[in-house]
Order: sequence, then C-alpha cells, then structure tokens
Amino acid sequence: MAKKLSLAEIKKRVSKRAKHLCEYCLLPESYSVSTFELEHISPRSKGGKKNLKNLAWSCSGCNKYKYNRVSIIDSESGDEIPLFNPRKDVWNEHFSWSEDFMEIIHLTPKGKVTVRALKLNREGLRNLRKLLHLVGEHPPK
Repeated sequence: MAKKLSLAEIKKRVSKRAKHLCEYCLLPESYSVSTFELEHISPRSKGGKKNLKNLAWSCSGCNKYKYNRVSIIDSESGDEIPLFNPRKDVWNEHFSWSEDFMEIIHLTPKGKVTVRALKLNREGLRNLRKLLHLVGEHPPK
C-alpha cells in the first residue's frame, strides 16, 4: 500500500513541479508577499479529485479569482470556454509576454478568458514584474 502523503509533502511536490512559480501568472513564489496555495484545477465542490494531478501551485490572487470555476462565458462570443489547465495545457501556447514583459497577452480564446477571469495583469503583478525585470528576474526562465 502506498504511503499517504502529508499536506507539507504534497505542497513541496506541487511547488517543485511548478518550479516555484504560480502556474497561472508565473509569479515567483520567492517574491510573493503572501503564501502560495494548492489550487484544485477541477474544484472539489464540482467533483474534482484530491490528488496531485488535480493540484496547481497558485499565488493567492490567482487562486482567489479562479475560485471554483473551470470555464467562463466569453463576453464577446457568448461561448463557454475552459480556463487554462496547468496539467493539460502548455502556458506558451495560450499566453505570451508584452514587448516590455509587464503584461500577459492571450494567444487563444482559452488564454483570453483566463487572463480576464484571473486578472493576470492586475496592477500589483505588473508593478512587481517591472521591478523584477529591472534586476533580471523577469520573465521567468
């Protein structure tokens, strides 16, 4: 029988897998003023499983804005679009950086609804990106 992992070990594994970055906005954990959180990609309130495959490493802002959503109605098309899923989707296929690296630009409808819903360009993140860029710590490698 497999040993049940402690919450601390789960957090350690998920953080390491995410390279200590928020899996949505790519904020480095070491520069966050708040503790990073385990985020259920498919929320438990909607039947999501409690396992490593369903967990993302998230800054508190992205986790708060995502809440229990897995999809969003696109305000322009009216279509229901799934949010970015860090276990299934590749970040660079859905997002890129603006020329000055301060803003996340969407490349796909999934990227668009995720940028809007999770507020991936909120003022505090843009300010932090600017400072980190000045010292060579942004964008993440």
